[in-house]
Amino acid sequence: MTGRRHTRSTFLPGLLTRHARKGALTAGAAIASVSLLAGCGVVPGATGGAGDAPITVMTWAPEKTKATNKPGMPAFARAYARWVNARGGINGRKLNVLTCNDHNDSVAAAKCARRAAKENVVAVVGSYSQYADSFFPSLESAGIPYIGGYGITNAEFTSPLSYPVNGGQPALLAGLGSALADCGPVALVRPDTIAGDQLPPLLDSGLKAGGHEASRDERAAEDASEYDGQAERALRATTGGPGDEGCVVPALGDRTGTFMDSFRRARQDYPDVRTATVLGSVDQTVIDATGGASGPYEGSYITGWYPVASDPRWDAMKRVIREEAFGDNRIDPADAGVQTTWIAYTVFHQAVESLGDAEVTADSLTQVLDDGLRIGTGGLTPTLRWQFQDKLASVGFPRLVNANVTLQVVRDGRLVSARKGFVDTTRTLQDADVTY
Repeated sequence: MTGRRHTRSTFLPGLLTRHARKGALTAGAAIASVSLLAGCGVVPGATGGAGDAPITVMTWAPEKTKATNKPGMPAFARAYARWVNARGGINGRKLNVLTCNDHNDSVAAAKCARRAAKENVVAVVGSYSQYADSFFPSLESAGIPYIGGYGITNAEFTSPLSYPVNGGQPALLAGLGSALADCGPVALVRPDTIAGDQLPPLLDSGLKAGGHEASRDERAAEDASEYDGQAERALRATTGGPGDEGCVVPALGDRTGTFMDSFRRARQDYPDVRTATVLGSVDQTVIDATGGASGPYEGSYITGWYPVASDPRWDAMKRVIREEAFGDNRIDPADAGVQTTWIAYTVFHQAVESLGDAEVTADSLTQVLDDGLRIGTGGLTPTLRWQFQDKLASVGFPRLVNANVTLQVVRDGRLVSARKGFVDTTRTLQDADVTY
């Protein structure tokens, strides 16, 4: 771990009691297959209200940076907006989507949040940013809910205004550790960042659950142009002694491919090792680009939050892409960011639907979500329902309500399910030694 301060949210006085409400709505989840988004990203913000007044939300993500980029998330939001509004909007109200580029920068992330408050958006939906300490204070001051973040920071699982739809990095790493318990030595190559500091104990919690020793922690610059040193050290750590075949786990986001270039050159001088990683660092497009069945990922375990992209439960999302974003290569249906944005807007849509003809505001949305609305996602996640103190509150993740992951494997160059159904990592995470 580094000596830097770790990402966590800032609780505002009175916010806990206002939003950690008791009771539960008896209303069932509205249609699970429809996740309704919004119009043009430059329409002036208009607070959602009664009648046919438009509803304004925001989606943000980093684009055109030297590190991780998620252009498909805002692009999908805009495409889906066209699809939704062509069908009458939500409860007859148009949904406007503002978008913002956080540039993988704390200052830009804070500007996005201040803009959301200035534009009176009712929610930030389906977004990615690793700078929670920069954006959450502005959202909390304005009472704006953050629905369906990517799960890259701890604050997304602690802030009372956060409504995560997946288990984020905690669940992915814990699930992967459990799957690698039969490996020999394990080396984790991860970003030398605040968010990256959280990865080793999460992976180790899964390894420990399977009776395995802790991983070797290899830090790396998240925007490096080569990773020769890290590849050499990871290979030495996983092949240095007798025993089962070792495993190297690169978790570098968009730079995972760059690491694998270095790794492929270096591994020729070492015994065989397996590779494994998490969705978001590797997807089918990466596997294809690195040689498919003859590439370095063949046989690799990869944990994800959702079913594989070929699963028919994604058909409704793919229909939107075909009808409104055909030819837009930023939007990949196998991208976990695009998938998360779809699910996040499913949550938002059902929350708005549950309000009927009532005014749609940031506060009315947080109230209906905190009061126990159950959200169905067509089997892409378990039924979602948020309570402030949930099962993982004891380890610092009180808002983490979906700890399920899927275990996938690269077989004949294709990413396929390695195990039927979901793996619940709740118990593993409860044993994790996470400092934040």
